[in-house]
Parts: sequence; structure tokens; C-alpha cells
Amino acid sequence: MIDAVVAIVGQPNVGKSTLFNRLIGERLSIVLDEPGVTRDRLYGTCEWLLKKFRVIDTGGIVLKDLPFQKEIMMQVDIALDEADIIIYVVDAMIGLDQTDRVIAKKLHASNKPIILAANKIDDGSKQDRMYDYYALGFDRVIATSSAHGIGVGDLLDTCIEYLPPKRKKSNDDALKFSIIGRPNVGKSSLVNAILNQERVIVSEIEGTTRDAIDTDFIVNEQPYTIIDTAGIRKRGKIYEKIEKYALLRSMSAIERSDVVLFVLDASIEITDLDKHVAGYAHDMNKPIIIVLNKWDDVDKDEHTFHVIQEKVREEFLYLSYAPIITVSALTKQRVHQIIPLVNQVFESASLRISTSVLNEVIMDAITLTPPPTHQGKRLKVNYMTQVAVNPPTFLLFVNDPELFHFSYKRYLENKIREAFGFIGTPIVIKARGKEE
Repeated sequence: MIDAVVAIVGQPNVGKSTLFNRLIGERLSIVLDEPGVTRDRLYGTCEWLLKKFRVIDTGGIVLKDLPFQKEIMMQVDIALDEADIIIYVVDAMIGLDQTDRVIAKKLHASNKPIILAANKIDDGSKQDRMYDYYALGFDRVIATSSAHGIGVGDLLDTCIEYLPPKRKKSNDDALKFSIIGRPNVGKSSLVNAILNQERVIVSEIEGTTRDAIDTDFIVNEQPYTIIDTAGIRKRGKIYEKIEKYALLRSMSAIERSDVVLFVLDASIEITDLDKHVAGYAHDMNKPIIIVLNKWDDVDKDEHTFHVIQEKVREEFLYLSYAPIITVSALTKQRVHQIIPLVNQVFESASLRISTSVLNEVIMDAITLTPPPTHQGKRLKVNYMTQVAVNPPTFLLFVNDPELFHFSYKRYLENKIREAFGFIGTPIVIKARGKEE
């Protein structure tokens, strides 16, 4: 669970993206010594002292009328609005200027905790440069070098000091499932059909749902929370009109879901954006159900479902474990089957297999198809045990993890699924050597 959202803002070329990459441990942001390279917000996660942050990288703020500046400013505004904590990065080697004063005024108006990172201070002899920035009125100014990692720990320690109070979670016992998909596939209509009442706005205009909307309800004494998300657009279009909150809130909705309903419009071709959307849930190892909505708009014969199902499987090879259901939110056709399927998928994700039973399956699989040799060496499997649920996670003890080829991992995963089902949930298999 995310403890806080942290936005990184500042002028171009002050080291924002370098800091972002260092915090999340990946090179997601393009880093070039050229102003204005980062135009779109980028997102990542950072863990520090058992706390987890979602980090937002933003485009550089300038006062001049430059290409894309309007879009960049809109994205910065979104990031400021969504953030719990703001890190304002400045180039301490250049010094305080009028743009810094204008940006500082904007940041103070946000009423959010602000940490000023006086960046590019690579050694102690230059540390005095940070003190000039106290003139901007911020309580915390920290000397940093995002390129060398100096001061980054102090930044994160300060973020922990500024953590917002824990919000009381409502309906903690509820099974939470989110509705995701690109705009205009019928997500809000599907929510209404499931609830059988008008709880959210339904419209033919793409992007009507701006926020993630939680609705609690009960079926057969079991509490549920259904999370309707804004339609996810490609990152380059996030700033357009009312799409501005879509990506961040949809990601947060996916993250706090027990099960994800990935909605497609069955009446039209699958798009790259559909694959992009599904990838978010898959990357978070969330149980997934593929919902083919608008089935009433499809011209059908006795072969239609099989043909479309095969097409979906072909386009979403990485979701081979996800069940497919065809529905019509408009006519409520098969909508009543969604909740039982959500229950089934959640139970699969929560299933725990005893080590003895698991190893019977694994040893039978190895006997049937022994591991292949690699450079004259063969993988030797000692035993497997399940170490976690949601998603089901298995630890395979072997002689050499380097010999555990992905194709053999897939083979063992298929055998586990054949034996135990695990419908709708990803499976994680990790190899560990004797010395680990």
C-alpha cells in the first residue's frame, strides 16, 4: 500500500529526472543535458524505511512561452494536486533567480509540505550555496547531488516526517475489485448494471469518469467495494481536458484491488491502448478477469464466441490465466455471473498449497519432462514451497538458479495450474540456490 505520493518539480535541467531515477532505482525518465526533455509525468515507486512512495516526475517549469509549455504546466498542476509531498529541485550551481521566486509562490499556494533540494552540490565546499534558498520561505532545504546520491537519504527521511496521517480505511473486510479499461468501453455502465442502480454518471462522452469512485455493497452477506476508474489514456494525452487524473488514480485503484475487471469493447477491434491498460494490472500481479462488454452489439453465430476468444488470447498472451466473460451492461446479459467469478478468482489468488502435495506435482512434472541441459549443466530441483498468496508465490530450491530457464519455469507453472487451478491469478515462481 502506498503511504504517500511525492511529486518532483522544478525548472528544466536541474536534475529532476536524475533524482526520480535514483529514487525508484530504474532509468524510466530520459536524462539528457538539455532543457525540456521531460514533457509527460512519469510514475514509479520508492521504498524507504518500510514506507512506500509513489513518485511523480514532471516537466520543467519555465516562464517563457516555449513549445509544449502549456501542456507541461498543466501536468505540473496535476502532479501538485495529486501529491501529498512536493520536492522542489533547484540547480544550486546557478543560484537563485526570479523564476525560482515565482515557482516558490505557486508551491506555497498548494499548502502541501515542500522540501527544497539544492541540487548539484557534489562536495562539501559548495554546501553553503544551499542557504540562499531559505529566502524562498521553505522550512526544509537539503543539499543534494542526484547524480551521486548525496543527500537523497536525507530527502527520504524528511518525506517520512511529512507523511500524511493514516486515513481510516472503510469496509476493510470487503472484497475490493476495480473496473479498468480505455475510455468508452462501458465501465461506468457496467458498474451501474452490477449495482442495479444509478450510482455513477453514465455518458457516451469519453472520459466522463474523472476520479476513482468507490461504492460499497453487499451480496449474500459478503461486503464488496467496487472501484470505477477513469479511462486510461496514453501518457502523451494525459493532460487533455478532463483526462488529467486518469492514469494516477487508475494505478492507485488497481493497486488496492483484490481483483481487477479488465473491460474491452467486444464490438470493435482490440487496440494497442487496450494492451497498455491491461499491462498495468498484470505488472502489479493482480488477479484479472477479462470482460467483453457490449456483447449485444456483436453480430453473432455459433462460432462467434470461440473466434473472439481466440483473438483475445492471441492479443493478450500474458493473460492466458485470465477467464473471459461476455456481458452487456445495457441489457444486463450475464452481469449476474460477474460477482461469482470475482469470488472464484479471489479464492484462487488466496489458495495455499501444502508443501508435500505441491512437491508431488512438481516431482511428477520433472519425471515427465526433465530440465534441459545448458552448457553441459542440468538444473537439479530439490523441492518447492509456497511462500505467499495474493499472488501465489512459490520458491523453488535448486542447484543453480542460473539454470532455471524461463521456458522451464513456464512448464512448471502450467503443471501447477493443471493440478490446482489458480484461475485468474498470476503465479510467481522464484528459484533459490543452496547457498542463498
